[in-house]
Amino acid sequence: MAGSPTIASLFAQRIVVGVADFAVANQAQMIISTYALGSCIGLVAYDSSVQVGGLLHLMLPESSLSPEKAGTQPAMFADTGIPLLFNALAGMRAQRSRTQIYIAGGASVLSGPDSFKIGERNIIAVKKMLAVYGCRVVGSEVAGTVNRTLHLEVGTGQLSIKLPDRTLAISLA
Repeated sequence: MAGSPTIASLFAQRIVVGVADFAVANQAQMIISTYALGSCIGLVAYDSSVQVGGLLHLMLPESSLSPEKAGTQPAMFADTGIPLLFNALAGMRAQRSRTQIYIAGGASVLSGPDSFKIGERNIIAVKKMLAVYGCRVVGSEVAGTVNRTLHLEVGTGQLSIKLPDRTLAISLA
């Protein structure tokens, strides 16, 4: 019956990643989600060989903007959050060479002129860090003026990106 929940969805467990936070998981029934990415970036990483996924919800490009915050909340920044995510993934046997990366967010959601261009700066910082790590971004849904919500199904590598007018389905497996 259309719209009926699947058996897998009935037993799924959700990890919600807040702003300036991250999560990794290797249990097939887990879904890692983050909501309402505006200028923030959601970086999704998935290694299908070991069914390990992770999601980082970073807020700002460089930890030099607030070194004290970087010490207590390293996931807040691209340059400290990305290494944190990769170390956690490696602890679950994910390998960067096999990991599929998808980035979303980096929008300009202010109603007036955005002189700080945080979304744009976040996109640039994330791509720069990923290049340093030798990672390949397999896709992105960035910039623009709309919020995005992400859901990663760890067992399948399916990524759902919800925008105000549509939902995208991406396979990272």
